[in-house]
Amino acid sequence: MSTKRKTYSAEFKAKVVLEVLEGEMTLNQIASKYELLPSNVKNWKKIFLENMSLAFDKSAVVKEYKEKIETLQKDKDSMAKKVGELTLEKDFLEGKLVSLVSSKTRKTFTDTKHKLSLNKQCKLLHIAKSTLYYAPVKRFSSEWEIKLLNALNEIHSEFPYYGTRRLVTALENEGYFVGRKLIKSAMEYMGIRALYPKHKTTQAYKEHYKYKYLLKEFKNDKNQVIIDTPNKVWATDITYIKLEKGFVYLAAVIDWNSKKILSWKVSNTMDVKLTTDVLNEALSRYPKPEIFNTDQGSQYTAQAHVNILKKHSIKISMDGKGRSIDNICIERFWRTIKYEEIYLNDYKSMSELKYSIDNYIVKYNSRRLHSAIGNKTPNEVYDTFINNLGFKNKELPEVA
Repeated sequence: MSTKRKTYSAEFKAKVVLEVLEGEMTLNQIASKYELLPSNVKNWKKIFLENMSLAFDKSAVVKEYKEKIETLQKDKDSMAKKVGELTLEKDFLEGKLVSLVSSKTRKTFTDTKHKLSLNKQCKLLHIAKSTLYYAPVKRFSSEWEIKLLNALNEIHSEFPYYGTRRLVTALENEGYFVGRKLIKSAMEYMGIRALYPKHKTTQAYKEHYKYKYLLKEFKNDKNQVIIDTPNKVWATDITYIKLEKGFVYLAAVIDWNSKKILSWKVSNTMDVKLTTDVLNEALSRYPKPEIFNTDQGSQYTAQAHVNILKKHSIKISMDGKGRSIDNICIERFWRTIKYEEIYLNDYKSMSELKYSIDNYIVKYNSRRLHSAIGNKTPNEVYDTFINNLGFKNKELPEVA
């Protein structure tokens, strides 16, 4: 007996999305709370963000639907004439469908809401009905896989330059006997990469423009990027953090010279909203930089992120392909916060994690001595420079 597909109202989807945006629980926790697939929740959030403007421009929506209705009305007569032709052509097209499209793809053509029964749809598509009920196992969801991800994350943070070959050996020493293919898949899932020049890799969004790396001119004879004053170069990146149930992402903006963390945010999804929020927060608190450096990830090449930088006349710099080491300043901060704070605690919730990160960054900016800046604190170096430029009256609140 077939199982009726479960549907959800627009009100229910909006309620779930608003809970995701509140950021108090991980995506997996919210999905589990409402017995949903995490991928569905993520897609609902994406659709919600893409269509927020419709709430303030109803006339445009009405006009669009009126035009569609008029077009459909004009096509009604011509469609009726084609019914006979389509009936004759059905057998021909059905044969071509079977020969040109795989059964796996044909399975996606079925529709439980269609007037045709599923039995009839499967017969027309030449697929077995039993294949419709096969549900693939979600990646990295078992207890063993979660432990593997945690072990991989710890090794990567200590040795960020390890490639998949050395990671295989390191994981074997920890009792995990896995191949390079699984490690590569796990690293992509976690959003981490080895810090060394790699071969060309396929970009997820080829249509997005990639900007040049502008920090080469600041390299010394040891190939190190040396920025001589604060607020000349800001850098940003996203890192993965494991919670007791699920995973979250931490994004931050750092001043390259002073090492001061200017803004940060934790999110249960890794999307352009995370990157634009943390950028806007930094720009609202501090004088804009000359250059803003990122990697070539789709969140940073997206038009929404690029437009913010262009609006403030900030030069855009992006790492070379496969060269995460080009953004070494923020990568070193990730290693610092993980070893000095995150790995020392077992966080039960996002709110607990945010509280812990908030306390650590306040300590990092105001009390932690940094050898790269003459054993001073980031606040000492950054705030002194900004005040000397005449920003004494500008409120520069601590990152919260």
